[in-house]
Amino acid sequence: MTVAAESAASLVQSVDWAAIAPPTITAAVGLLVLVADLFVRESRKQLLGWISIAGLVVALLALLPLRKGDRSTFCLTSDAAVCSYTADYFTLVIQLLVLGGALLTALLSLTETKKLPAGEFWFLLMSSAAGAALLPASRDLATLVVALEVASLPAFALVGLKRGDRLSSEAALKFFLSSVTATAVMLLGVSFVYATTGTLHLTEIATRLDDVPAQLDTLAKAGVALTLVGFAFKSAAVPFHFWVPDTYVGAPLPVAAYLSVVGKAVGFTGLILVTVVAFPSYADVWGPAIAVLAALTMTVGNVAALRQSATRAYSAVRLLAWSSVAQAGYLLVPIAAAAYSSDDQIGSTVAYALMYAVVNLGAFAVAALVARTNPLNRIADYRGLYATRPLAALALGFFLLCLAGLPPGIIGLFAKVTVFSAAVDAGLGWLAVVMAVNVVIALYYYLRWTTALFRAPAENEAGAGAGADAPGERVKHAVPMPVAVAITLTAVAGIILSGAPQLVLRFATGDLFQ
Repeated sequence: MTVAAESAASLVQSVDWAAIAPPTITAAVGLLVLVADLFVRESRKQLLGWISIAGLVVALLALLPLRKGDRSTFCLTSDAAVCSYTADYFTLVIQLLVLGGALLTALLSLTETKKLPAGEFWFLLMSSAAGAALLPASRDLATLVVALEVASLPAFALVGLKRGDRLSSEAALKFFLSSVTATAVMLLGVSFVYATTGTLHLTEIATRLDDVPAQLDTLAKAGVALTLVGFAFKSAAVPFHFWVPDTYVGAPLPVAAYLSVVGKAVGFTGLILVTVVAFPSYADVWGPAIAVLAALTMTVGNVAALRQSATRAYSAVRLLAWSSVAQAGYLLVPIAAAAYSSDDQIGSTVAYALMYAVVNLGAFAVAALVARTNPLNRIADYRGLYATRPLAALALGFFLLCLAGLPPGIIGLFAKVTVFSAAVDAGLGWLAVVMAVNVVIALYYYLRWTTALFRAPAENEAGAGAGADAPGERVKHAVPMPVAVAITLTAVAGIILSGAPQLVLRFATGDLFQ
């Protein structure tokens, strides 16, 4: 064999197809749906949705062989320990969250998106889910940025897919412009980090940042700070949050649910990877910054949620939007704590994210059900819901109590205590106090909405919403099967986890299978 042939052979490496199966299957099914749309009759377009759901189920099943969390691929030929794709336990948990959230979104979308172009919708949803599933496995900055954009670009189109709708178009434009700006800043930070270290692999960056020449220290600090911007935007952290309420209102409701869970998971996963894995040497830079972001985010989110009027159009969706901003603040706390403590604090963020995903998707599922008869989706439209839809009212009440951290939503209380403990253990007492104050503030608007579910509807509210039933004529409409399944799945998961909340933390940290 010649020297050239030997050199070429050394560059060839096998691909671990099992490791990359979840995002690959999701992307392949998205392409299949796009092509199938050309041949499926208009009356049978819902078939595309069922194909997408089947694809997401298969992608979730593909996680089972990865449960040991010890597979990597696309590694350097010179160093097999440095890889671009790693299917470790952290990757497994986040991919489960992302694909599970996409599956519930798909169930809601079967009946809620009939007026949208089916082929484009399902292709965009699957493409975004594929990017979101790729991101937690990414172990170099190039793959990380590509995965982030693959998850984000289809989301812009999904938000603006309601053609001719002014709110949808404005929301998509605001989401797109602000996201592009954040991405540009992040890419500038990535270029600074590369200029400082000469590598894009996260573990290699961590090693080389331990010994940065004095003349490059300022450049490295600027790169670390700027790289965080893009992920802070996806996480809806203040001051990068301003796109959230208008985007949630303008987007189709299932898309808003998707952004609130999967979009947020993408942001927090990226933050964890770049801070804890790539930039541990500069914890003195990102630690205080994220702690301040956490305090600002939870405070601004809760105060804005308090100001939502029950009779304002789309006030229920706006409250969920501002609630998601506040919840993002709680999710940031353990990441900030990781900068001050040698203990593994990231499990607290992952556990909280799992709880939040279940109950927030459930709340959006009930909101989608109510929106079928009350398109304006005001909080006032939920008054007396128990009289006509007792199970939906009980489910929504349970989800809101979980978000508030009150019994019987034990899983929400457990998640908040876990995050609170992470702040205290890391010596961030001031942040723990800010969190405690915000939890009390949030009780007001969560309980106000919960109590409205069980109050008798007022005569002047019973039919005020556009498309609502006439006053005094609240008719019980049939619940679409996919929406009922989504509500049932999230409610059952929330109840089981409330009965054994420690399972969430053990699952998030990998202790459950040891």
